[in-house]
Amino acid sequence: MTLFFSYLAYAFCRFLSFLPLRVLYVLSDFIFFITYRVIAYRKKVVNQNLKNSFPEKTPEEIRKIRKEFYHHFCDSFVETIKLWNISQDEMLKRCVCKQPNFFNPYKEQGQSVVAVLGHYGNWEWLTSFAVYDTGDFLTIYKPLHNKVFNKMFINIRERFGAQTLAKNDTLRTMIKHKNQGHFTITAFIGDQTPNRRNLHYWTNFLNQDTPILQGTERIAKKLDQAVVYVKMTKIKRGFYEYEFIPITDKPKETAENEITESHTRLLEDIIKENPSYWLWSHKRWKHKREVQS
Repeated sequence: MTLFFSYLAYAFCRFLSFLPLRVLYVLSDFIFFITYRVIAYRKKVVNQNLKNSFPEKTPEEIRKIRKEFYHHFCDSFVETIKLWNISQDEMLKRCVCKQPNFFNPYKEQGQSVVAVLGHYGNWEWLTSFAVYDTGDFLTIYKPLHNKVFNKMFINIRERFGAQTLAKNDTLRTMIKHKNQGHFTITAFIGDQTPNRRNLHYWTNFLNQDTPILQGTERIAKKLDQAVVYVKMTKIKRGFYEYEFIPITDKPKETAENEITESHTRLLEDIIKENPSYWLWSHKRWKHKREVQS
C-alpha cells in the first residue's frame, strides 16, 4: 500500500510539473496557508532559529522574516517540481548565471573545482548550470529511503545534464574522474548539520556556536581542486541570479579550516543581506558542544 501511494504521489508531482508556474504559485499560496496558518510546520524551530540568529531584531521584524520565509519555502517546493518539466529557455530566463564562462580558465589549466553553496534561494535550480557544458557537473545528494521519491528527485536534478552523486560515493567518484582526466565541478552543500561522529570543528555562525562539516575542505586539499562559493540572489518571485566567488585555487597552501571559515562567512553575509531565503526550518543547531571538564 505504501508503494502504491508513493507511485501515486510520483504521478501527481509529474502532472504538476506540466502546469505553468503562474498556476503553481496559486498552489504555493494554498500550501502556505496550510503550512503557516493551519499546521504551523516547524514553527517553534523557525522562531527559535531566527531569535537566536538575530537577537537585535524586534518581534515584529522576526515575524516579517518568518512569514516571508514560509512563502519562499512553499514557492521553492513548486519550483522544484516545475524543474522536472520546465523548458531550457524558460529556465535560463528565470535562473540567470552572471558568469557562464567563469570556469573556462580552470578547465584550460586542468584544475577541477569544488563549488560550495548553502540552503539559500532555490539551490535545486542551480542544477541548470549544467546546460553550459563546462564539464561534468556533479551534485551530491543523500539517497532517500523511499526508492520512488529517490528516483523522482534524481530525475529532477538531472533534468539539464547534472550528474547526481550519492554522498557515500563522493570521494571515490571524484578520484575516478581525476584519474580519467575529466574536468569536474562538484557542488557541495556547506551548511549541512554534521552527525555526532563529525562534530570536530565549531565556529560562530549567526551568533551561535555551530559545528561545521570539514569534508569539503579536506576533499579539495586531497585532490588539489580550486574552491569557489556560489552566491544566489532572489530577484523576485520565480526569478533568481547567481554568481561565483573564488575562495582559493591553491587549497593545499591554505591554513587548516581556512576554506571552511571562508565559505561559512560568505553564507553568513548572504543570509544577513536577506534572511528570508535561507532554510530556517532546518534543525541546524540540534547539537551542542560538550563542555570540557
